[in-house]
Amino acid sequence: MTTTNPVLVEVMRGGAVESAHRGALAVLDADGTIACSLGDTTRPIFPRSAVKALQALALVESGAADRLRLGDEALALACASHNGEPDHTRVAADMLASVGQGAGVLECGVHWPALESAQRDLAARGERPNALHNNCSGKHAGFVCLACVMASDAGHEPRSWLGGYVSPEHPLMREITATLAGITGADLDRAPRGTDGCSIPTYGIALRALALGFARLGTGTGLAPERAWAAQRLRAAVAAHPFMVAGTGRFDTLVMQRLGARAFVKVGAEGVYCAALPERGLGVALKIDDGSTVRAAEVVMAAAIEVLVPLNDDERTFMRAFSETTMLNWSGLEVGGLRASAALRSALAAGAPP
Repeated sequence: MTTTNPVLVEVMRGGAVESAHRGALAVLDADGTIACSLGDTTRPIFPRSAVKALQALALVESGAADRLRLGDEALALACASHNGEPDHTRVAADMLASVGQGAGVLECGVHWPALESAQRDLAARGERPNALHNNCSGKHAGFVCLACVMASDAGHEPRSWLGGYVSPEHPLMREITATLAGITGADLDRAPRGTDGCSIPTYGIALRALALGFARLGTGTGLAPERAWAAQRLRAAVAAHPFMVAGTGRFDTLVMQRLGARAFVKVGAEGVYCAALPERGLGVALKIDDGSTVRAAEVVMAAAIEVLVPLNDDERTFMRAFSETTMLNWSGLEVGGLRASAALRSALAAGAPP
């Protein structure tokens, strides 16, 4: 890993910088023109859950979503890293029911809901979590839906196709990988490959390629008509139901509730964030070197939106609360905060469209 990436976020205490987070940021338009680049944006990084919307394109583009009559809530959940709240698990279960399946077919694994209150409610009922509570269950439910349609079209019993659908060599995963490669322009056959937390393959992709993919997601430029339509439909679904993408108190949901279709933002693990900013025709991709997501990556993404998206005064104040946060101690005293670095703000301002 590079050690020369610039400081993107500073942690302040007593008016002094106590800690700092280094990282890299790429902002591109759909033609591949670089609007802003900080740090090493060519090194392959694992985007993890940040690319769920790109992985969901095949579900819509193939016609499977329409054939199964999946609504906007379901399409938004297919792009989600959700809290495991009741509405999230309900929609995931409904998606599986549309192809006659249940939670037992999901290969994402089981964990407690990410939201503490949802954990407590589940435990208070004497229940244990299942795969529907996994933050990736919507994505996997979308995979199962697409796999069942692909199996039927190939003349196979759908259930026979579901075992091992997370394998890189499964026909479903080959389709998802091809879509991801197509929209980002990345050569995934030669890319580093690992296994994501939900067991699907994850590929090393440069931030520049990710930003390009999200610019294309936001504009449709450079995409075949069917894929451009699928991208627009997914963005519209998320804008209509931002709660499904994350949930109570989460940055992605809060920002998209406030800005609607003007920003599609998606978190990934280990300090990765991506966004499509359709009004400006831009895609954003960032990686914090130390893997800090809530602490640092959100600050960088908030600063990017603050500069790159046309905002009114109230919206700018809303975003500034994320790009310059306040830290309180256990007595409620303000002791410091996090802020986007001057280098980051300067680079974003230089790259902002007129």
